[in-house]
Amino acid sequence: MVISRVWEILRKFKLFCISLGWKTSEGEDWVELEDNYHNFLWARDVHPSSFRRIALDKKCVVREGTSYRVVEASYTAWLFSQTPSEELVRTICENPAVSKNVALYDLSQVTKGKDLCVRLNNTDSQVFQEFEKFLQSELKVRVEPFPPLSCRRVRVSSCEEAAVA
Repeated sequence: MVISRVWEILRKFKLFCISLGWKTSEGEDWVELEDNYHNFLWARDVHPSSFRRIALDKKCVVREGTSYRVVEASYTAWLFSQTPSEELVRTICENPAVSKNVALYDLSQVTKGKDLCVRLNNTDSQVFQEFEKFLQSELKVRVEPFPPLSCRRVRVSSCEEAAVA
């Protein structure tokens, strides 16, 4: 199962985060570090307009006992089990307000048993940096930047450079 593979990766990473002393949730997919919530959303596909709405909303549900509260997620990582569309990637590349808080991980190759994760991460999230290290060291997955695409109608060597442009 493709989704169960993504869920298993995230479950293992959350256990790793607990070993670092970071707070996680058993039922929700977030990590709290220094009063910042790092939210993980996994999907097969998402429409670009829905993506923009969710990315700009920055909400995260936190369960405390039997009650829930909504907090602002400082960062959100999207874990895709299917390669996201170029339009979705471009949405991050062309919008600095989104790219500084949103990371994108294409785990489609990992779900097929290969050792490659393609990522777009211009955040300064320590949790997402640890996620990438975890993929490399614990799961032996190569983490590489998204291939070049035209951002802002200018050809660049990577989307990460486009977000800075």
